[in-house]
Amino acid sequence: MEITAITPQRHDTKRCNIEVDGRFFCGMQLLTVMEQRLKVGSVVTEEELSRLQLEGEKQTAFDKALSHISSSMKTEKDIRDFLRRKGYLQDVSDYVVEKMKGYGFLDDGAYARAYAESAGKRKGSRLIRAELRRKGVADGDIDAALDGGADERGAARAVLEKYLRGRSMDDKTVRKAYAHLLSKGFDYDTARGALEDVRAGADEELI
Repeated sequence: MEITAITPQRHDTKRCNIEVDGRFFCGMQLLTVMEQRLKVGSVVTEEELSRLQLEGEKQTAFDKALSHISSSMKTEKDIRDFLRRKGYLQDVSDYVVEKMKGYGFLDDGAYARAYAESAGKRKGSRLIRAELRRKGVADGDIDAALDGGADERGAARAVLEKYLRGRSMDDKTVRKAYAHLLSKGFDYDTARGALEDVRAGADEELI
């Protein structure tokens, strides 16, 4: 492997991007590059660059990750994806993730519970499960978060009532409302039950 370009990063003048064999490989502290006398034409190994980045950027990566979670909870996958976009290699991500978990800053189980509680007011468990999986949350944590959760039929009814507001309950609207509930992740039985509840409520109002 040969370093083919070393260029300063646009948004962080203390770091630079390193290209190897014509392709972006990683970001690295400019100080590390200078101390290790890395330059275009240097022959390196992947292990060597990974070691240099880990030694030089552990604290910087950790600080960036802390800033990233300051506004909202994140999953382990969120942090790994964030660090990868910043040009950090897996060794650095491993270090940061383990340190954050040790401090209690990363907890996929807690994230899943908080997400399920919030999203459960407007989404069904099928959609919540799919979204948490995309976030990298393990099935065990998802199961625990959804087990014995909020009244899903009640949530479906609330979503349905909002959807039907100002609309007549004709057959076409009912079919669209049913499809809307399914698109929100509610299962067939829950969607059907919510429709029955709303219809029953409408009939009572007419009496």
